[in-house]
Amino acid sequence: MTLPALFIGHGSPMNAIVENPYAPVWRALGERLPRPEKILAISAHWETSGLAATAMSRPRTIHDFYGFPQPLFDMQYAAPGDPGLATRVGELLAPEPVAADQEWGLDHGTWSVLHHLYPEADIPVVQFGLDLSLPPQTHLAIGKALSPLRDEGVLILASGNVVHNLRAMRREGDAPPYPWAERFDAAIRAGVEAQDDAVLTGYEAQGEDARLSVPRAEHYLPLLYPMGARRPGETVEVLTPTIDLASISMTSYVIGAPERPL
Repeated sequence: MTLPALFIGHGSPMNAIVENPYAPVWRALGERLPRPEKILAISAHWETSGLAATAMSRPRTIHDFYGFPQPLFDMQYAAPGDPGLATRVGELLAPEPVAADQEWGLDHGTWSVLHHLYPEADIPVVQFGLDLSLPPQTHLAIGKALSPLRDEGVLILASGNVVHNLRAMRREGDAPPYPWAERFDAAIRAGVEAQDDAVLTGYEAQGEDARLSVPRAEHYLPLLYPMGARRPGETVEVLTPTIDLASISMTSYVIGAPERPL
């Protein structure tokens, strides 16, 4: 069985513990997906120098944020790691070296989503680092090289936000999206649906909309991993196509979606 590949717009860390429009969608997705044997997560929140994958048997839960309520810091996602999967990632990306990391763990870009998808935390998880020195085309190529994992019981889960501008956020709950955020999110969605890699890797061609939507690339680049792992003609399902807080896109994608849609 070929597992889907996911990009989840994870938004605020608080999405791990509050009931909002996203939590039930993520829970339903976890119930609908074929159960993976292992998970390879690519999070916006682990930036590396060079390629790296967590290779410890018990990754720690990382609370990589501040200023949030104590219950969020109390959360633990005690999923096991899988050194063998880290080794397999290295084999697929050879001859490029992939460091076997023993220090990182699972950051909130990973566990805030997995807490809803797989609340029992009983599926091994390996995180793959995000090397921002690489051009978008290389991130897409890495996703393509990792695509065989989908046939080996591994769920590729990328987590970020297509539009992510914290400085422009409006915290009032009814704040409308910025027009530039809506335009950029729609342009990338069109690229995803058309399987147009040139649009996805050449996102800066969107000009001022791209500059405002992607002030740093770390939340956008994870999208390119499941897009690279996508097979020709494979279906895509769009989840939660929403701009939160005026400047954070929650749009998510299921590549190779199961037949029973949400």
